[in-house]
Amino acid sequence: MTNRFLPFRIYHFYRDGFRRMTLGRSLWKIIIVKLVIMFAILKVFFFPNFLKSNFSTDEARADHVLQELTIKQISINNLE
Repeated sequence: MTNRFLPFRIYHFYRDGFRRMTLGRSLWKIIIVKLVIMFAILKVFFFPNFLKSNFSTDEARADHVLQELTIKQISINNLE
């Protein structure tokens, strides 16, 4: 039975491909572990939330971002 609807054909293509993988399944596990390490562990320790730790209110955070963006834009325009 063939389904001619393109999204179903694409879905079946990938589903059957993942089922038949032997080496690829192990590689996907390694990729998932690496992504968990990158986003869960490294983000917590190496990329702290600068705005939340240095500014107490949302308004202060917004003002800081606005100032940084406009100062950078002014300095870029002065270089040109």
